[in-house]
Amino acid sequence: MRKDEATRKHIIMKSAELFNQKGYAGSSIQDIMDITGLTKGGLYRRFSNKDEIAVEAFEYAGRVLLEQMSAAIQNSDTAIDKIMSVCQVHIDPVHNPPIKGGCPLLNTAVESDDTFPLLREKALAAYEYMLLLIGDILRGGISSGEFRSDLDVESVASFIVSSLEGSVMASRLSRDGKHVRFIMEQLQVLLHTYRSVH
Repeated sequence: MRKDEATRKHIIMKSAELFNQKGYAGSSIQDIMDITGLTKGGLYRRFSNKDEIAVEAFEYAGRVLLEQMSAAIQNSDTAIDKIMSVCQVHIDPVHNPPIKGGCPLLNTAVESDDTFPLLREKALAAYEYMLLLIGDILRGGISSGEFRSDLDVESVASFIVSSLEGSVMASRLSRDGKHVRFIMEQLQVLLHTYRSVH
């Protein structure tokens, strides 16, 4: 059973990288066989179809990303530092992405449509979790007196997450990480305008 569980995890991890690089639609069962070194029977003994692998692979990729962001936040004191730490996880999306192939949320969100509603739901839940994470940091900043109470948490959280994901896309497209650095600079400016005056 333990070996079987290890094999299942191997399939999920390798497939997460594959889907993140080639996309779900662009990846075949043969591609999964190639990267895992397993036969079709070996895959189908553990998963009923490619969809099931895709959902578990996305959930795994999301957990990896969340662990990296949580670790980054742990080492930060102020709300602004915490938000910058979340951005820092994506600082080099070209050469050193959080997961091979880039941000799984961005990649899956762009690709997911009505043809695979379950994967779209998972991507939406991950996006909403990101909004919640940033929103909680902003609310913490208001509670501690770092930010003014008139900061619109929902609006600013949406702006931060959208800016970050957009900058990751621009960086990967242009093969230049400067776009993530640019939004980090601009977010610093924005967040400082909400700072409480003591």
